[in-house]
Amino acid sequence: MLTMLWNLSAAIRGYLRAYMPSNRAVDWLRSQRGLKWAIPVALAATPAYLGALALCVQFASRPGLGWLNVLIFLFFWNAMKFTWMAVLSPLLMIRNRISRTHQTSVDARAYESSSFTRSVRAAISA
Repeated sequence: MLTMLWNLSAAIRGYLRAYMPSNRAVDWLRSQRGLKWAIPVALAATPAYLGALALCVQFASRPGLGWLNVLIFLFFWNAMKFTWMAVLSPLLMIRNRISRTHQTSVDARAYESSSFTRSVRAAISA
């Protein structure tokens, strides 16, 4: 039973990750190319979602429009996703910069210690 629920939740998550526009946008913003756009997109998307949220709250208070509560939850959730992405993006950029610098230094040390480099230096100095 637990395995079936686990597999079902994984399938739902995969579907939502692939087909929901805000999830695709957040995935792109987490990529190497999209990190620089995370804060500007969040500054535009968060107020837009919060404005849509306020509008839906006003309409949902009317009789017969209780189904708008689903949209209220959806708009709030998306606003929080983009807000959290704006908070995380500088940290992710720093982490990428550190890992790139570390990888460059590791590559340079590997190049300097290779036997090919030593043989080329010996041939040049001879």
